[in-house]
Amino acid sequence: MAPRSFLLSDELHAYLLAHTAPVDDIAQSLIDATVALGGVAGMQIAPDQGAFLALLVRVIGARRCVEVGTFTGFSALCVARALPEDGTLLCCDVSEEWTAIGREHWKRAGVDHKIDLRIAPAVETLAALPIDEPFDFAFVDADKPNYVAYVDAIVPRLRTDGVLLVDNVLWSGAVVNDDANDDSTVAIRQTNDYIAAHRDLESVILPVADGLTFARKR
Repeated sequence: MAPRSFLLSDELHAYLLAHTAPVDDIAQSLIDATVALGGVAGMQIAPDQGAFLALLVRVIGARRCVEVGTFTGFSALCVARALPEDGTLLCCDVSEEWTAIGREHWKRAGVDHKIDLRIAPAVETLAALPIDEPFDFAFVDADKPNYVAYVDAIVPRLRTDGVLLVDNVLWSGAVVNDDANDDSTVAIRQTNDYIAAHRDLESVILPVADGLTFARKR
């Protein structure tokens, strides 16, 4: 199953999904292909989170988007579908194997022409981007120890009033567990503190799925 909020009961989760834009056959096929991978499927965003990303992209009128951490491409599918025909989404990932699932489904959905997938360390990909071609929207959902580095690379390349979303910021509640001090948990705490104090960002943490930081560039 795709991830879901650890804060919701089964009944509330079912109610939430029943009142959220449903996934279609292509999106469901992508979800099923991801679930078939086994335990790593937990890295996929939740369906309601995908609906939120798509809605937000439409609301802000985004045309240029970037995502760090594509995995099997569900979030990219949601964002690309929400973009206008001439919109673009730059996807940064390091796995040919997992992103191949996304490529197949992007093509089936007719949005592959909007997506520029670059297989390389995201820090390198982002650092090579020009500052004077800003993004409207950015989504970070990758290796947690590099979260601050990704934010540092994205913020200068985000337009004023552009939106940055950062995933997994509650980490199943581990961020407030004093006994949880693994690298990922520590990195998420540092990222949350960093964004909250960032002079160029106005932010709020939303209890969506595993916690989602919603930030606006001032």
